[in-house]
Amino acid sequence: MSTRIAFLKGHGTENDFVIIPDAENTIDLPPATAAALCDRRAGIGGDGLLHVVRSAAHPEARSMAAEAEWFMDYRNGDGSIAEMCGNGLRVFARYLQRAGHVAEGDMAVATRAGVKTVHIAKEGDITVGMGKALLPEGDVTVTVGERSWPARNVNMGNPHAVAFVEDLGHAGDLYAAPPFSPPTAYPDGVNVEFVVDRGLRHVALRVHERGSGETRSCGTGACAVAVAAARRDGADPAVTGTPATYTVDVPGGRLMITERPDGEIEMTGPAVIVAEGEIDTEWLETMTP
Repeated sequence: MSTRIAFLKGHGTENDFVIIPDAENTIDLPPATAAALCDRRAGIGGDGLLHVVRSAAHPEARSMAAEAEWFMDYRNGDGSIAEMCGNGLRVFARYLQRAGHVAEGDMAVATRAGVKTVHIAKEGDITVGMGKALLPEGDVTVTVGERSWPARNVNMGNPHAVAFVEDLGHAGDLYAAPPFSPPTAYPDGVNVEFVVDRGLRHVALRVHERGSGETRSCGTGACAVAVAAARRDGADPAVTGTPATYTVDVPGGRLMITERPDGEIEMTGPAVIVAEGEIDTEWLETMTP
């Protein structure tokens, strides 16, 4: 481990991340280290960690290097590896812009869920191509206390269970992962969204992200919610031939989600870098085994 490790802190609709620039993939970030950095009391604090690596320098991304120069090596707040994070992808792109690696306009980023397209607009918001949703068959139920709801199984490169409820308070404190059934539906855990209607094609959510607990926002979750709402509302773009756009309010702000007739989904929202500094590696060594 190097004697000095640079970091930044950023957020997208208050879904916040520790950013570790490491172009040549020289910094070892085992789960315990990532978790220590994301610890809100003893570390820097974040819902997740964005390890910024050139695709050619990372064994999981070398096959995508010809399409995308940069790889988002994403970790959950507990240090576990995750496939994708939509809000994190916008913050990742904002960092690359701030560092001078990219400019306004279009770019591509490699993730464990494949290569994603990103557009950095002049007015500040960032649009991310989130790919297509998969809708696995089978009934799913989520439970909080004595209440249970049917949930739509939506996969956005990571798994989601979307439940429409009467009141967001019914989701409880979301400290622990809401139980789901059948257990075979999500063998590696699931992100659970509780959703209420706010108006025409306008919904609000609370989310429990696997490995992180309740977060202020979840980009892939907002996309999963828009897809589930469109199917519920009879607005499947593949059937209607017309794009479906939903306003999705999250506790940390607002995202705009559009699903096109070809199934491709775009998410637009803000991304902010709030701080940068250096990690005390002596502290980090005491925090990790």
